Amino acid sequence: MVILGGGVGGTIVANQVARQMSDDLKKGTLGVTVITDSEQHVYQPMFLYLAFDQVVPSEAKKPERGLLHRYVKMVVGAADHVDQDQKTVVMTDGTSVPYDYLVIATGSRPAPEQVAGLPEGGHLFYTEEGALRLRQALHDFEGGRVVITVGVPHKCPVAPLEFTLMLKAWLEAKGLGQKTEIVYTYPIGRIHSLEPVAQWAAPVFDDQKIESHIFFNPEQVDPEHKTITSLEGETLDYDLLVAVPPHTGQDVIGRSKLGDAGQWVPTDRASLRMKGSDDIFVLGDATDLPISKAGSTAHFEADVVAANLVSLLNGGLGSVRYDGKVFCFIETGLTKATYITFDYLNPPKPSEPTEMIHMFKMAYNRLYWLTPAGLL
Repeated sequence: MVILGGGVGGTIVANQVARQMSDDLKKGTLGVTVITDSEQHVYQPMFLYLAFDQVVPSEAKKPERGLLHRYVKMVVGAADHVDQDQKTVVMTDGTSVPYDYLVIATGSRPAPEQVAGLPEGGHLFYTEEGALRLRQALHDFEGGRVVITVGVPHKCPVAPLEFTLMLKAWLEAKGLGQKTEIVYTYPIGRIHSLEPVAQWAAPVFDDQKIESHIFFNPEQVDPEHKTITSLEGETLDYDLLVAVPPHTGQDVIGRSKLGDAGQWVPTDRASLRMKGSDDIFVLGDATDLPISKAGSTAHFEADVVAANLVSLLNGGLGSVRYDGKVFCFIETGLTKATYITFDYLNPPKPSEPTEMIHMFKMAYNRLYWLTPAGLL
């Protein structure tokens, strides 16, 4: 069994299968291999806090090897493509890793280059490098107009709201609240894709005097004149531009001809098998499912994929179903938070933000490492 991707979803699957099939692994009748392009496991949600100088980079990563079950083999390197006919993952160095079952957990990547001028004129917090650059820009900021723009699709569905509300509180704490105007843009006809979340957030924005522009799909940034223009023809001036950029699937999916134009893998919403395949499972951001690309999504899907693999390896049919469950904390400032949970049939219902929920989020940031290890 091969797992392509060493993020939260892939690591959970590897550990759960290894723990339940340890006798077979010990005897050598089963092998579990994780292919990852980095020796470090990164907890990406920490980058939001890194941008506000609340954590340092080392708090967002740990060695992947230390999180994996001792019987799981780890291959560090870049995968070039998946060869379905030969049932192998071909690496860029020319070596191949054969599989009987393959789990695609390759995640997604921010693609700011899809908006002309954005890499040069804007900031993002989806990578360590981007978050550090934004941290410096916020440190140097002395007031003006901040534009927060959102492209689609993107991972962590509530991140745009979190950054905006945290920024508002951060500016007030720094004494820049009266010197700063915050403008938030969203590409559809409300300020969030999930209608109940949009209905909750709109009056919060109004109360905090955060200006919002809907039907704003970012098309071009002019770094020299500090403007951003939408596909719809609206142009906004900015002193500081922060983007939640559009995301794509990983290039290995495109090279493998497994995905659509966005490099998302067609996936059955219940079984999490790649459509048209019995031996390939897909989870997390890599899927084309119409649900949020979030760490909790990968977590809940990993539970299903692992259960089905264990069933299949033991002679079962692998009939556990995924119900679309997602859970997201929502930071509403620097001291309070709320959360949403939803699935295919039940929409989210944001609750009143509290300090306690914020404390739970802070605690989870420290306890996260138990999740990929399969202990939480």
